[in-house]
Amino acid sequence: MKQQKYFPGLILIGFGLYFYLQQANIVLFQNFFTWPTLLLIVGIAFLGQGYAGRDYEAILPGTILVGFGIHFHVVNKLELWPDHMGTFILIISLGFLLRYQKTGNGLFQGILFLALSVILLFSDRAAVWLGLIEGRVGSAWEFWPIVIILTGAYLLFIRKK
Repeated sequence: MKQQKYFPGLILIGFGLYFYLQQANIVLFQNFFTWPTLLLIVGIAFLGQGYAGRDYEAILPGTILVGFGIHFHVVNKLELWPDHMGTFILIISLGFLLRYQKTGNGLFQGILFLALSVILLFSDRAAVWLGLIEGRVGSAWEFWPIVIILTGAYLLFIRKK
């Protein structure tokens, strides 16, 4: 990890603005004085360190924190926004893919999480489709968590760089 030149400054500026706006009691910002905003502030600081400070390993946590912060802000405000576990995995996938763009590491994980999120986000539609061919594929559908566990174990214990 490189020297954190931008992270502490961005954290202090972000938290300072947060608390100043909270004390100023500006009606426009009342809905933003919640913990998802704190996730956004820390995530933006990580992204600033990642891109401006060229500490590209900070891109993954920054993307995850910003994505989760945005998710928790808009999940109950936009009907279109999915409130589903697949959304979180999609955000993690985006973090891996953005980090891969700068470091060349994490493409496999990014694609793996992207595929998993698509499966989870569209599982209701897939279940209807799989219902048409229930005999062969329906029982295999029950074992997908085991496939995920085995893939994680492979990445953790067997796969070498």
